[in-house]
Amino acid sequence: MIARRIVPILPETDAALTDCAAAEPFALMVLGDSMEPEFLEGEIILVEPEGLATDGSYVLAQPDGEWIFRQLRGGPAAWRLVALNPTYPEIPLAGLDAVKGVIIQKSKPGRRKATKRYVE
Repeated sequence: MIARRIVPILPETDAALTDCAAAEPFALMVLGDSMEPEFLEGEIILVEPEGLATDGSYVLAQPDGEWIFRQLRGGPAAWRLVALNPTYPEIPLAGLDAVKGVIIQKSKPGRRKATKRYVE
């Protein structure tokens, strides 16, 4: 059995990171089934930290100190994070401060042509 490791997405105290580097897009692997059927476990998502988050955007957020990948729904009066798999609960947001990036693309590892863009 392979042991799971927690890999930090962005170190909080790394002085080597500059503001410019923190704004660079980065890739993550989808884990779990919360975003099925659109995003399958093992797919790679490309996150734009400075992306524009709007209703319907797929986002990477940190609502309670824990990183989460969900779809952003609602508007200025009532934002929420919604899993595509209905077995997961919605997470209400007080504002967009918890949103740390917008998913702009997904791809399947080893399949160059199996790519889908979410932002033009």
